[in-house]
Amino acid sequence: MSTQIIAPIPGIFYRRPAPDKPAFVEVGDAVEAGQTIGVIEIMKQFTEIRAEVAGTVASFGPEDNGMVGPGDVIATID
Repeated sequence: MSTQIIAPIPGIFYRRPAPDKPAFVEVGDAVEAGQTIGVIEIMKQFTEIRAEVAGTVASFGPEDNGMVGPGDVIATID
């Protein structure tokens, strides 16, 4: 069963902690519940987006540096 991780706020979704750093996770990576999979930035405030369940990252909705709105699917975890 798949679980969708939903954006709680609008902003820019980043898959990596800094431009010169590797992504938090990639498609196909195993994740633990509570693990950070990205951040959303709005007005220089960063909100960590965490996996709600353990599983494997099946897909990301937005591209890295992509805009998201509340309710948008950030990632799907199988």
